[in-house]
Amino acid sequence: MHRIPRHESKCRAYHGHRYAAEITAVAPELDALGRVVDFGVIKERVGGWIDENWDHTALLMRDDPDPAIAALAAANAALGRPVYWTALPPTAEVIVAELARIAQDLLADTGVTVVAVRLWETPNGSAEWRA
Repeated sequence: MHRIPRHESKCRAYHGHRYAAEITAVAPELDALGRVVDFGVIKERVGGWIDENWDHTALLMRDDPDPAIAALAAANAALGRPVYWTALPPTAEVIVAELARIAQDLLADTGVTVVAVRLWETPNGSAEWRA
């Protein structure tokens, strides 16, 4: 779940989405099997990181003025799901930029470069990051 503090509409309330991410990676050449990278590597590393850090938890802005933030963080921690804190409001644009940074770090030793990440917040709404 997330919320966008000071949003002019309903997104200022706590709510969730069915996110989906697309990662575009390039390499200087294909491997011996004709691939940039095995999709399983991306799924294991990036998907695993998402499952561990973002799935069934809250992505919240560190300086969110809502007094409920502390209680939410404590409740999640007690349930083994810590909050993921962002410096800016956790919009799709902020989240996709964070995912791009993390994906590049997680895939750094594979020889690929992440050049684009698209994050679908809803089936008809997405944000894209490009290198």
